[in-house]
Formats: sequence, C-alpha cells, structure tokens
Amino acid sequence: MKIKAKILITAAVAIIAASNAFGAVRIKDLAKVEGVRENQLFGYGLVVGLAGTGDRVNMTKQTVANMMERLGIVVNVQDINVDNVAAVMVTASLPAFVKPGDNIDVVVSSLGDADSLQGGTLVMTPIKGADGRVYAVAQGPLSIGGWTAGGAGAGRDTKGHPTVARIPGGATVEREVAAELVVGDSVHLSLNNPDFTTATNVVDGINRQFGPKTAKALNASTIEIVPPAKSVDNMIPFLSQIENIMIEQDQVNRVVINEKTGTIVMGGDVTITPVAIAHGSITVTIKPRTEIFQPDTPFAGGGTVAVENVDLDVTEQKVSFSRVSTSDVVDAMNKLGVAASDIIAILQALKAAGALQAEIVLM
Repeated sequence: MKIKAKILITAAVAIIAASNAFGAVRIKDLAKVEGVRENQLFGYGLVVGLAGTGDRVNMTKQTVANMMERLGIVVNVQDINVDNVAAVMVTASLPAFVKPGDNIDVVVSSLGDADSLQGGTLVMTPIKGADGRVYAVAQGPLSIGGWTAGGAGAGRDTKGHPTVARIPGGATVEREVAAELVVGDSVHLSLNNPDFTTATNVVDGINRQFGPKTAKALNASTIEIVPPAKSVDNMIPFLSQIENIMIEQDQVNRVVINEKTGTIVMGGDVTITPVAIAHGSITVTIKPRTEIFQPDTPFAGGGTVAVENVDLDVTEQKVSFSRVSTSDVVDAMNKLGVAASDIIAILQALKAAGALQAEIVLM
C-alpha cells in the first residue's frame, strides 16, 4: 500500500480532507429558505404491453378487472391473463413553485412478481400526496436501464434492474403547493448542518450587507431575517442577494467510517492528543516534546522560542511531526502495510480513549 496526496488506496479507501477550514461558501450552498421544499407523491397503477414478463398474481388480475369495469366492460377475474401486465407503484417528487401543466419525472417500480418492465407503458395513474389529494397524473412509455432474457425451462440472463423504470417528464402537475416565503414580517433560513459558529457567521454576513438588525440567529439551525422596507414587496431579488453572500462555514470534526467497504473519510486537521495503543503486533505511541529554538545571532533582536512538538512512533518506524493528526497516523500505518480494518479499529480505540478530537460516524 502506498499513499499519495493523502488518499489511501488499499482493498479499502481512506480519504483525508486537506483542512478543517472549509473556506468561504455561498449561503445558498449551506442553507435553504423555510417553506421552499419538495413534496413526495405516490400512486398505484398498471403497466401494459409487456412481452410475457408480467405478473402472475391475483392482485393484478383484480386490478385489471376493476379498470375494465370503470371503462364499462364487465369481465370475470378468472378469465384474465396478466402475462403482459404488471402492477406497479409510481413515485415522484413535486418541486416547489411548479404550476399546473408542468411536467415532472416519475419512477415506476414493480409491485408483483413481474420479471421485467421492459417495453411497457404506464396507464394513466393519479399520484397523490400524504394528504390523499391528487397532485399529478402519470402516463407514458417506460425507460429502463437493464434487460432480462430467457424462457421457461431455460436459464435467464439479467442486466441491471429491469423491474424499476423511469418516465422522464411522465407526470403532469394538476395541483400547486403554495410556498410561503414570508411568515409574519420575516423570512427564516434553515442551515443544512446546524452549527452555532456557522449560524453566527451567516448573521454577520447578512447584517454587514443590509444593516445591523436585518438577521438574528434563533438557534444553531434557524436564522430569522427581517427584510428592509424597500424589499418587502420585491422579495425575490432580496433573497437572491442573501443566497450569494459569501461566509465562512464551520462544523464539528468528524471521522466517517464505512466498515462494509472499508472507506474512511476524515478531516486532515482532526488532532490526536498523547496516547499509546497496542493493536496486535502494532504499537502506536503519541507523546509531546518541547524543542528550544535560539536566535541566529545575539544582535538580530530575536528571542528564545519554546515549540511544543509531538513524536509519533509506530512499531520500529519513528516519524516526527509538529503535531499529530489523523492523516499522520494513517500515513505511518499505511507505510507499514496495515490493513484498512486495523486502521478502523485503531481510530475507534483512539476515540474510546478520548484521544481523537472528532466524532466517529459509522455508516
């Protein structure tokens, strides 16, 4: 295993951010206006026109019979053959500000035991919100990213996932969901990742541009903004200016570990306090030391400086650092050929010992 540019590549992958300082970002990239949101829709429908890859369940037969009855045709359920029909769930997201007549994408997923939805067409299906009201109607030919081939008594070859399909622009919006931007006399911003420091920076950035009493933080997630009088009747340009203000983002240090894939993502400035760990045949020792630096000449005007450095020992290999971070530990263990699972175990042990100054998030 070799490490380059602080990206560890083994049977697993460790990605180390260069710094905990995230730099200046736009407010629109880390917050959203409350009231501006998507709404989930779902419905039950039928896909027809399949080439013998449909359902074999009674539920689909009964659904076909019900549909034919609404069309004025009475049929016996037992006489219906549904090899070319599949019962499906239709799901979609209704974005904010869409109007009746706009089109949205839908996802169609098999509900029965159909082998494939390839070549099928979704019959007109109302899709509803959580309140039970119809917000869009979906219909159209399906687009899938896979296929299945084979026959009775023979092997079957499948590529991709042929029982889930999409219909781009396949639903027509029938009902609008109103978005309330202004509640009372204020607008609320909600941070995607609640943080007191980031919330304070957002407030300071807005107040610098629009005045000292324009914004205030209600908590670590919510910022209340009172628009200037001249912007009350013209909120869109005002919110556009708010979104494009650059501020410094901050958040809690985290080490994210996915044990199933062996992936580790961490900040390069996540520090480790003095500690020693023995893991199998590996010994990791982190200890502070003080170095004294004298001025080059007694007449240069400089003074004696004491610098706190840290030593990192991993088995027989010794590496000195001005301070020890998670990236230093991963680098040193990587040079010794330590497996990703051992690195994960050591990081977890460091956290349990109180030496790793970051949260560990397990996926």
